[in-house]
Amino acid sequence: MNRNRLLSVLKKYDYIEVFILLVIVSLVLMSRTSYYQSSKIVAWTNNIAGNWYQGINSIGGYFGLKGENDRLAAENAQLRAQLASSYLSYNDSVFVVNDTTYRQRYSYTEARVIKNSWSQQNNYIMINKGSAHGIEPDMAVISPEGIVGVVMSVSTNFSTIMPVLHSDSRNSVKVRRTGISGSLVWDGLDYRYAQIIDVPTTHKFEADDTIITSGLANDFPEGIPVGYVKDAENLSGSGFYRVRIRLATDFNKLDHVYIINNHFREEQEKLMEKTILNEEK
Repeated sequence: MNRNRLLSVLKKYDYIEVFILLVIVSLVLMSRTSYYQSSKIVAWTNNIAGNWYQGINSIGGYFGLKGENDRLAAENAQLRAQLASSYLSYNDSVFVVNDTTYRQRYSYTEARVIKNSWSQQNNYIMINKGSAHGIEPDMAVISPEGIVGVVMSVSTNFSTIMPVLHSDSRNSVKVRRTGISGSLVWDGLDYRYAQIIDVPTTHKFEADDTIITSGLANDFPEGIPVGYVKDAENLSGSGFYRVRIRLATDFNKLDHVYIINNHFREEQEKLMEKTILNEEK
Protein backbone atom coordinates (compact mmCIF):
# COMPACT_ATOMS: atom_id res chain seq x y z
CA MET A 1 0.00 0.00 0.00
CA ASN A 2 1.63 3.28 -1.12
CA ARG A 3 1.65 6.47 0.91
CA ASN A 4 -1.20 8.22 -0.96
CA ARG A 5 -3.47 5.18 -0.66
CA LEU A 6 -2.76 4.94 3.09
CA LEU A 7 -3.69 8.61 3.57
CA SER A 8 -6.94 8.18 1.68
CA VAL A 9 -7.87 5.22 3.93
CA LEU A 10 -7.11 7.26 7.05
CA LYS A 11 -9.29 10.12 5.84
CA LYS A 12 -12.26 7.78 5.51
CA TYR A 13 -12.41 7.00 9.23
CA ASP A 14 -12.67 9.03 12.38
CA TYR A 15 -9.39 9.78 14.16
CA ILE A 16 -10.45 7.87 17.27
CA GLU A 17 -11.16 4.75 15.22
CA VAL A 18 -7.81 5.09 13.50
CA PHE A 19 -6.07 5.48 16.87
CA ILE A 20 -7.74 2.32 18.23
CA LEU A 21 -6.78 0.44 15.06
CA LEU A 22 -3.14 1.53 15.34
CA VAL A 23 -3.03 0.49 19.03
CA ILE A 24 -4.33 -2.97 18.12
CA VAL A 25 -1.79 -3.33 15.31
CA SER A 26 0.99 -2.24 17.66
CA LEU A 27 -0.04 -4.79 20.27
CA VAL A 28 -0.12 -7.56 17.68
CA LEU A 29 3.38 -6.64 16.43
CA MET A 30 4.75 -6.43 19.96
CA SER A 31 3.31 -9.82 20.89
CA ARG A 32 4.96 -11.40 17.85
CA THR A 33 8.41 -9.92 18.43
CA SER A 34 8.79 -10.25 22.22
CA TYR A 35 7.88 -13.19 24.46
CA TYR A 36 7.78 -10.92 27.51
CA GLN A 37 5.44 -8.44 25.85
CA SER A 38 3.32 -11.30 24.52
CA SER A 39 2.84 -12.78 28.02
CA LYS A 40 1.89 -9.38 29.44
CA ILE A 41 -0.69 -8.79 26.71
CA VAL A 42 -2.20 -12.25 27.17
CA ALA A 43 -2.43 -11.74 30.95
CA TRP A 44 -4.06 -8.36 30.43
CA THR A 45 -6.68 -9.70 28.01
CA ASN A 46 -7.36 -12.70 30.26
CA ASN A 47 -7.92 -10.36 33.19
CA ILE A 48 -10.42 -8.30 31.22
CA ALA A 49 -12.24 -11.41 30.00
CA GLY A 50 -12.29 -12.88 33.51
CA ASN A 51 -13.80 -9.76 35.02
CA TRP A 52 -16.37 -9.64 32.24
CA TYR A 53 -17.54 -13.22 32.75
CA GLN A 54 -17.53 -12.80 36.52
CA GLY A 55 -19.83 -9.82 36.13
CA ILE A 56 -22.09 -11.76 33.77
CA ASN A 57 -22.26 -14.69 36.20
CA SER A 58 -23.01 -12.37 39.13
CA ILE A 59 -25.88 -10.76 37.23
CA GLY A 60 -27.17 -14.15 36.14
CA GLY A 61 -26.90 -15.44 39.69
CA TYR A 62 -28.87 -12.49 41.00
CA PHE A 63 -31.73 -13.02 38.57
CA GLY A 64 -31.54 -16.76 39.08
CA LEU A 65 -31.91 -16.27 42.84
CA LYS A 66 -35.61 -15.37 42.46
CA GLY A 67 -36.32 -18.65 40.73
CA GLU A 68 -34.36 -20.56 43.37
CA ASN A 69 -36.25 -18.83 46.19
CA ASP A 70 -39.57 -19.68 44.53
CA ARG A 71 -38.52 -23.32 44.18
CA LEU A 72 -37.46 -23.54 47.83
CA ALA A 73 -40.70 -21.91 48.99
CA ALA A 74 -42.78 -24.44 47.06
CA GLU A 75 -40.68 -27.26 48.49
CA ASN A 76 -41.18 -25.93 52.04
CA ALA A 77 -44.95 -25.85 51.47
CA GLN A 78 -44.86 -29.55 50.60
CA LEU A 79 -42.74 -30.34 53.65
CA ARG A 80 -45.10 -28.44 55.97
CA ALA A 81 -48.03 -30.44 54.62
CA GLN A 82 -46.21 -33.63 55.66
CA LEU A 83 -45.82 -32.60 59.31
CA ALA A 84 -47.71 -34.63 61.87
CA SER A 85 -49.56 -31.49 62.96
CA SER A 86 -51.14 -31.31 59.48
CA TYR A 87 -53.01 -34.58 60.02
CA LEU A 88 -55.86 -35.80 62.18
CA SER A 89 -55.22 -39.11 63.93
CA TYR A 90 -57.91 -41.79 64.19
CA ASN A 91 -57.26 -44.66 66.55
CA ASP A 92 -60.04 -47.25 66.12
CA SER A 93 -59.87 -50.52 68.01
CA VAL A 94 -61.84 -53.39 66.49
CA PHE A 95 -61.67 -56.46 68.69
CA VAL A 96 -57.94 -57.04 69.16
CA VAL A 97 -56.81 -55.23 65.97
CA ASN A 98 -55.55 -51.65 66.36
CA ASP A 99 -56.02 -49.78 63.08
CA THR A 100 -54.47 -46.28 63.17
CA THR A 101 -55.00 -44.09 60.10
CA TYR A 102 -54.38 -40.44 59.30
CA ARG A 103 -56.32 -37.91 57.26
CA GLN A 104 -54.66 -34.70 56.17
CA ARG A 105 -56.16 -31.68 57.89
CA TYR A 106 -53.95 -28.88 56.61
CA SER A 107 -52.30 -28.26 53.24
CA TYR A 108 -50.09 -25.34 52.24
CA THR A 109 -49.84 -23.13 49.15
CA GLU A 110 -46.82 -20.89 48.73
CA ALA A 111 -47.18 -17.35 47.39
CA ARG A 112 -45.15 -14.18 46.96
CA VAL A 113 -45.93 -10.83 48.54
CA ILE A 114 -46.40 -8.20 45.83
CA LYS A 115 -47.67 -5.36 48.03
CA ASN A 116 -47.22 -4.79 51.73
CA SER A 117 -47.74 -2.09 54.36
CA TRP A 118 -46.65 -2.14 58.00
CA SER A 119 -46.72 1.46 59.25
CA GLN A 120 -50.47 2.18 59.19
CA GLN A 121 -53.12 1.57 61.83
CA ASN A 122 -54.76 -0.94 59.48
CA ASN A 123 -52.29 -2.66 57.19
CA TYR A 124 -52.88 -5.01 54.28
CA ILE A 125 -50.82 -7.45 52.22
CA MET A 126 -51.40 -8.57 48.62
CA ILE A 127 -50.12 -11.88 47.25
CA ASN A 128 -49.85 -13.36 43.75
CA LYS A 129 -52.26 -16.26 44.29
CA GLY A 130 -56.08 -16.26 44.12
CA SER A 131 -59.14 -18.42 43.55
CA ALA A 132 -57.49 -20.03 40.53
CA HIS A 133 -54.94 -21.48 42.97
CA GLY A 134 -57.50 -22.65 45.54
CA ILE A 135 -57.24 -19.63 47.84
CA GLU A 136 -60.38 -18.67 49.76
CA PRO A 137 -61.30 -16.00 52.33
CA ASP A 138 -60.56 -16.78 55.99
CA MET A 139 -57.58 -19.03 55.21
CA ALA A 140 -54.65 -18.57 57.58
CA VAL A 141 -51.34 -17.18 56.30
CA ILE A 142 -47.88 -17.74 57.76
CA SER A 143 -44.29 -16.93 56.84
CA PRO A 144 -41.25 -19.19 57.20
CA GLU A 145 -40.74 -17.51 60.61
CA GLY A 146 -44.27 -17.43 61.99
CA ILE A 147 -47.81 -16.03 61.91
CA VAL A 148 -48.81 -13.43 59.27
CA GLY A 149 -52.60 -13.06 59.14
CA VAL A 150 -55.82 -14.20 57.46
CA VAL A 151 -57.02 -13.97 53.83
CA MET A 152 -59.66 -11.26 53.43
CA SER A 153 -60.58 -10.94 49.73
CA VAL A 154 -59.81 -13.06 46.68
CA SER A 155 -59.79 -12.46 42.93
CA THR A 156 -58.83 -14.94 40.23
CA ASN A 157 -55.08 -14.38 40.53
CA PHE A 158 -54.58 -12.29 43.68
CA SER A 159 -55.58 -12.18 47.34
CA THR A 160 -55.45 -9.59 50.11
CA ILE A 161 -54.50 -10.47 53.67
CA MET A 162 -55.33 -8.83 56.97
CA PRO A 163 -52.07 -9.20 58.90
CA VAL A 164 -51.74 -9.20 62.67
CA LEU A 165 -50.68 -5.57 62.14
CA HIS A 166 -54.34 -4.48 61.93
CA SER A 167 -56.58 -2.97 64.58
CA ASP A 168 -59.31 -5.58 63.91
CA SER A 169 -57.00 -8.58 64.00
CA ARG A 170 -57.62 -11.12 66.78
CA ASN A 171 -55.87 -14.47 67.03
CA SER A 172 -55.91 -17.14 69.70
CA VAL A 173 -52.40 -17.81 71.05
CA LYS A 174 -50.77 -19.47 74.03
CA VAL A 175 -47.51 -19.69 75.94
CA ARG A 176 -45.62 -22.76 74.80
CA ARG A 177 -44.10 -23.39 78.23
CA THR A 178 -47.32 -23.23 80.28
CA GLY A 179 -50.15 -23.60 77.76
CA ILE A 180 -51.88 -20.42 79.06
CA SER A 181 -54.04 -18.87 76.31
CA GLY A 182 -54.75 -15.26 75.34
CA SER A 183 -55.66 -13.05 72.38
CA LEU A 184 -53.09 -11.48 70.07
CA VAL A 185 -53.78 -7.79 69.24
CA TRP A 186 -51.84 -4.83 67.82
CA ASP A 187 -51.74 -1.26 69.11
CA GLY A 188 -50.70 0.29 65.79
CA LEU A 189 -47.38 1.66 67.06
CA ASP A 190 -44.45 -0.58 66.08
CA TYR A 191 -44.59 -3.34 63.45
CA ARG A 192 -42.04 -5.36 65.39
CA TYR A 193 -44.23 -5.77 68.48
CA ALA A 194 -47.75 -6.88 69.41
CA GLN A 195 -49.69 -7.52 72.63
CA ILE A 196 -51.45 -10.44 74.26
CA ILE A 197 -54.55 -9.66 76.31
CA ASP A 198 -57.03 -11.64 78.44
CA VAL A 199 -54.29 -13.45 80.36
CA PRO A 200 -55.09 -13.74 84.12
CA THR A 201 -52.50 -12.37 86.53
CA THR A 202 -52.52 -15.70 88.35
CA HIS A 203 -50.11 -16.95 85.71
CA LYS A 204 -46.48 -15.92 85.50
CA PHE A 205 -44.36 -15.10 82.46
CA GLU A 206 -40.65 -15.44 81.91
CA ALA A 207 -38.52 -13.26 79.64
CA ASP A 208 -38.41 -14.63 76.08
CA ASP A 209 -41.24 -17.11 76.71
CA THR A 210 -42.27 -18.40 73.27
CA ILE A 211 -45.81 -17.58 72.11
CA ILE A 212 -47.44 -19.94 69.59
CA THR A 213 -50.85 -20.36 67.97
CA SER A 214 -53.25 -22.25 70.24
CA GLY A 215 -55.07 -24.25 67.55
CA LEU A 216 -58.40 -23.34 69.20
CA ALA A 217 -59.68 -21.48 66.13
CA ASN A 218 -60.44 -23.01 62.73
CA ASP A 219 -57.65 -21.23 60.87
CA PHE A 220 -54.15 -21.68 62.29
CA PRO A 221 -52.74 -25.08 63.24
CA GLU A 222 -51.43 -25.36 66.77
CA GLY A 223 -47.78 -24.51 67.36
CA ILE A 224 -47.07 -21.83 64.72
CA PRO A 225 -44.53 -19.33 66.18
CA VAL A 226 -46.06 -15.96 67.05
CA GLY A 227 -43.40 -14.14 69.07
CA TYR A 228 -41.35 -13.85 72.26
CA VAL A 229 -42.30 -12.17 75.54
CA LYS A 230 -40.58 -8.86 76.28
CA ASP A 231 -42.52 -7.71 79.34
CA ALA A 232 -45.89 -8.12 81.10
CA GLU A 233 -47.93 -5.24 82.55
CA ASN A 234 -50.43 -5.89 85.33
CA LEU A 235 -53.53 -3.88 84.39
CA SER A 236 -54.61 -2.42 87.71
CA GLY A 237 -57.97 -3.66 88.94
CA SER A 238 -58.65 -5.88 85.94
CA GLY A 239 -57.01 -9.10 87.04
CA PHE A 240 -55.36 -9.43 83.63
CA TYR A 241 -51.96 -8.82 82.04
CA ARG A 242 -51.15 -6.93 78.89
CA VAL A 243 -48.14 -8.81 77.56
CA ARG A 244 -45.80 -7.19 75.06
CA ILE A 245 -44.15 -9.58 72.59
CA ARG A 246 -41.62 -9.29 69.77
CA LEU A 247 -43.20 -10.79 66.66
CA ALA A 248 -41.49 -13.77 65.04
CA THR A 249 -42.26 -12.46 61.53
CA ASP A 250 -40.42 -9.39 60.27
CA PHE A 251 -43.16 -7.67 58.25
CA ASN A 252 -40.68 -5.18 56.82
CA LYS A 253 -38.90 -8.01 54.98
CA LEU A 254 -41.87 -10.21 54.13
CA ASP A 255 -41.41 -11.99 50.80
CA HIS A 256 -42.74 -15.55 50.65
CA VAL A 257 -45.81 -16.70 52.58
CA TYR A 258 -47.83 -19.91 52.94
CA ILE A 259 -51.62 -20.04 52.77
CA ILE A 260 -53.09 -22.79 54.96
CA ASN A 261 -56.14 -24.76 53.87
CA ASN A 262 -57.98 -26.43 56.76
CA HIS A 263 -59.81 -29.26 54.98
CA PHE A 264 -62.15 -29.71 57.96
CA ARG A 265 -63.03 -26.04 58.36
CA GLU A 266 -66.44 -26.24 56.67
CA GLU A 267 -67.40 -29.27 58.74
CA GLN A 268 -66.34 -27.54 61.95
CA GLU A 269 -68.24 -24.34 61.14
CA LYS A 270 -71.43 -26.21 60.24
CA LEU A 271 -71.25 -28.18 63.46
CA MET A 272 -70.83 -24.98 65.48
CA GLU A 273 -73.78 -23.33 63.66
CA LYS A 274 -75.91 -26.40 64.38
CA THR A 275 -74.92 -26.32 68.05
CA ILE A 276 -75.86 -22.64 68.38
CA LEU A 277 -79.22 -23.19 66.64
CA ASN A 278 -80.02 -26.07 68.97
CA GLU A 279 -79.29 -23.90 72.00
CA GLU A 280 -81.58 -21.12 70.72
CA LYS A 281 -84.54 -23.45 70.31
